[in-house]
Amino acid sequence: MARCKTWHAHSLSRMFPLIHGWTSVARSSQANIRLGAVLSFIAGAANAGGFLAVGRYTSHMTGVVSSVADDIVLGNFTLMAVGLGSLCAFLIGAMCTAILVNWGLRKQLSSAYSLPLVVESLALLAFGLFGAAISGFASLFLPLTVLLLCFMMGLQNAVITKISHAEIRTTHVTGLVTDLGIELGKWVYINRLKGPDTVKANRQRLRVHALLIAFFFVGGLSGAWGFKAWGYITTLPLAALLWTLAMRPVFDDIRVWLARA
Repeated sequence: MARCKTWHAHSLSRMFPLIHGWTSVARSSQANIRLGAVLSFIAGAANAGGFLAVGRYTSHMTGVVSSVADDIVLGNFTLMAVGLGSLCAFLIGAMCTAILVNWGLRKQLSSAYSLPLVVESLALLAFGLFGAAISGFASLFLPLTVLLLCFMMGLQNAVITKISHAEIRTTHVTGLVTDLGIELGKWVYINRLKGPDTVKANRQRLRVHALLIAFFFVGGLSGAWGFKAWGYITTLPLAALLWTLAMRPVFDDIRVWLARA
């Protein structure tokens, strides 16, 4: 029986060979870029669709902090509280990623980097399945929905930040555009003299930043269009995509656990 269960888990872990290594502990720079692009797409879709649902962008902490300052000055203390809650939810999401990843690495789990994505997929699933019902009680549940989306954004951004050692971020488009502008400035710079101080653009970084921005934008288009056409259920494919990315290392750990049992 144990051998049968082990074989079944092993078979499940081999279902998606094309994404092998994308969320594994043993990584490559190419896997980081591919995962970053997909997570940028998901972040863009969730952010744009979430705006249509709750009227707020939930990955933009710069704007949230600025809004809190404005609301304090204007005396909008209810909105100030929502802004502070959004900031705290994003922060707690990032903290949860750090806790889950470090716990998984200490336990030597193959799914250490997959665990936050599983949590995010469950949150997206809840948002998609119960969002329509929640919208009927907007005054009561709308702030909770905002907090949930901010939590997911913090969770996801921290995953790829930790995996890539802060080289890739998926929700911080301001930083991506800034880095892209720096490299473009180097690219068009005219070096009159060749030497050790020659200015050269990092073409790899150019491609990566442009790719992440493009995937975030395409994800935003998809999320906005999908939410407008179908509503909250649009998040279900996003949850399924996260499960697809995360399941292989999870099944690898299940296979190891069953072999030891």
